[in-house]
Amino acid sequence: MTALNQYQRLEAAGTWREKPGASPREIIASLGDATLVLTDLRTEVPVSHWSLPAVMRLNPGQSPARYAPGPNDAEMVELDDPLMIAAIEKVHHVIEANRPPSAWLRGWMVLLALGAMVVGAVFWVPPALLRHAADIAPPAQRAEIGRAILSDIEKSAGGTCSRPSGDMARHRLAARLIGPDADIAVLPTALKGARRLPGPLTIIGQDLITGESAAPEIVAGHVLAAQAAASSEDPLLAALRYAGTRATFELLTKGTLPESALAGYGERLLSNPPPRAEDETVLGFFARASVSSEPYARSLDPTGEAVLGLIEADPFRTAQPKQVLSGRDWVALQEICDQ
Repeated sequence: MTALNQYQRLEAAGTWREKPGASPREIIASLGDATLVLTDLRTEVPVSHWSLPAVMRLNPGQSPARYAPGPNDAEMVELDDPLMIAAIEKVHHVIEANRPPSAWLRGWMVLLALGAMVVGAVFWVPPALLRHAADIAPPAQRAEIGRAILSDIEKSAGGTCSRPSGDMARHRLAARLIGPDADIAVLPTALKGARRLPGPLTIIGQDLITGESAAPEIVAGHVLAAQAAASSEDPLLAALRYAGTRATFELLTKGTLPESALAGYGERLLSNPPPRAEDETVLGFFARASVSSEPYARSLDPTGEAVLGLIEADPFRTAQPKQVLSGRDWVALQEICDQ
């Protein structure tokens, strides 16, 4: 037994009784590989062989130590050699450490494992499923969900504004700031900023294009800020969180969300202020679009105190940015909601 390598050839004197009431006999107890051999001291003849794993102590903590070969055996031996006692105790510790768990303990271990799986399924799987669905969604699917959200928004904000000349202007603005496949929708209400929807769709309110302080650079700034926020937090992922795990699973398996999955999401989206990305991220979008960030910053805080980073790090503070819209296109965009 490997637990006894350090006790090889260990022997100790002791007293052995064959049964209760029998005369005691002086013996030598010897440790074998897995046995305790008891040898008569006078005749040098072995009188008993005990299995070490089965040996049990009858008087724990007392001296001399009394042992029996098993729970129902009449034999008994007394030992007072500390090294021999330590060897037998070590055998028992090793056996207990390697003993298979009881049926009761195994049952609890199984229950705990099942509980961990349930917790994982509840708290890890749904978020992972949502992220996976957002990551693999093709452009057409994103655009379809974006249009569904816009339809939900129109129920409370009114239909999107449209006039031929204004539509041309907003398409030019979207291509200028975002890309050729992008679109900007104008709603006949106050949105206090721009919001990016899933797909290349950004919405702005009529308040952003009308009024004495309105300017193409300010509109462009809010549109670019919405793109920066979408790069930090995928708008599709936010929509899927609202739709829920079951609806997202249906999206993965059938390719579309249930019709009612996004009901009310548009109103919730507009009830919160537009999300803002870190200044460094926002400034990167302004630099790539060749748009000054100061007009946008001043529209958020005319004093400039709360947006000092966007003003001082304006990528075109000392350079000339590109024109956002021509004068004709700007007028057409301002009139897009006129009846």
